[in-house]
Amino acid sequence: MRYDEVPQEQNKTLAGNKKAVYATDKDGAYNTVASDGWEVEEIVTSQAVEEFERLAQESLQRTQEGKASVLEYHMYKNRMDLPLLAQTTGFFKWTIKRDFKVEKFNNISASRATTYADVLGITVDELKSIPNQ
Repeated sequence: MRYDEVPQEQNKTLAGNKKAVYATDKDGAYNTVASDGWEVEEIVTSQAVEEFERLAQESLQRTQEGKASVLEYHMYKNRMDLPLLAQTTGFFKWTIKRDFKVEKFNNISASRATTYADVLGITVDELKSIPNQ
C-alpha cells in the first residue's frame, strides 16, 4: 500500500487513537504511517470483541455451576484465548487447560496464581473469586 492510500476512516474501535501501519513512499521504501483505521477492520474487531464477551459469559455460567474454574472466565474477559494465555504466562497449554478444572485450580501454587494474576492485570484475590455478574 502506498503512503497516500493508507485508510483514514475514523475506526471507532481505536477510540480516537491512531495506529502505525507500513506503507511505501514515492521511492518505494517502507515507512510507518499513522492511520485512523478503516471500516473492515472496525467490523472484524467488533465481532471479535463480541465473541470474547460471549465466551466470558458462558464461562462465567460454567464457573457459577462449578463446572469450570474462574481462570477460564478471566482469560476470556481479558480478551485472551488459550494460546495467548500460554504465551504470556510461559505455561504449557495443557497445564492451563488442567487449571480450568475447579479442583486443580483451587490447589495451584501461590507463584502460579501470581503469574496468572499479573498477566490478567488483576489481584490474586480477584483471580480466585467468582464475579457477581
